[in-house]
Amino acid sequence: MSHLVVDRADAVLTIRIDREEALGALSRAMVAELGERLRAVRADDTVRAVVLTGTGRGFVAGADIGEYDGASTAEFDAYQRLSRSVFGELAALPQPTVAAVNGYAFGGGFELALCCDFIVASERARFALPEVKLGLIPGGGGTQRLARALGTRLAKELVLIGRTLYPDEADRRGLLTRLVPPDELAGAAAEFAAQLAAGAPLAVREAKRVIDEGVRQELDAALSAEQAALARLFASADGREGIAAFRAKRAPTFTGR
Repeated sequence: MSHLVVDRADAVLTIRIDREEALGALSRAMVAELGERLRAVRADDTVRAVVLTGTGRGFVAGADIGEYDGASTAEFDAYQRLSRSVFGELAALPQPTVAAVNGYAFGGGFELALCCDFIVASERARFALPEVKLGLIPGGGGTQRLARALGTRLAKELVLIGRTLYPDEADRRGLLTRLVPPDELAGAAAEFAAQLAAGAPLAVREAKRVIDEGVRQELDAALSAEQAALARLFASADGREGIAAFRAKRAPTFTGR
């Protein structure tokens, strides 16, 4: 039985984790299926933005801990490697991604949200990396992506204590793109994703790429990559169309070429 529901509205694709009775907890099968979905998204140039969300009170309340019980070290390690690979695929999607966090985003759920480019959260959202309470640590990138998003001191506090980060603090700390009432979450995420999808697709993808890669490079190398990307876009059909439309005072028609 699949626990992933995929919907499409124009150029925006929404993946909804539908396992409400377990607050969206991720089984190995769900992680594997998510990977398949993400690979299909990467290959589909007509998808220009992606929304990842949950159902009911749970966005994703972490891994399915029941699968840990009785697992061998090799089996546990294989699951962690799969999760890391799939989470990395989410982070590396060329399309911009929006996590619409409706409720509990614990453990792997928080890590999935951190893999997205933007987080739109409900006032009922809750974020935590509580793995230390199981004698473990986050394994889906939580220690590293959280430190990069919020700084090492706050990341250490959240991980070492395992405390919950409430949405008002998450917003104040700059983690959230939007904070909205629960009944406005779906609409706010869809509207924001539609704005992302409305941009020139080549330009949006290049901008995302040079930002993500640039923060890991020396400034001069990152600036050179930015200039090279700009030159490619200027030579593209979309670049020519955007300039022509501006001069003609009309709306551009971008084709992704």
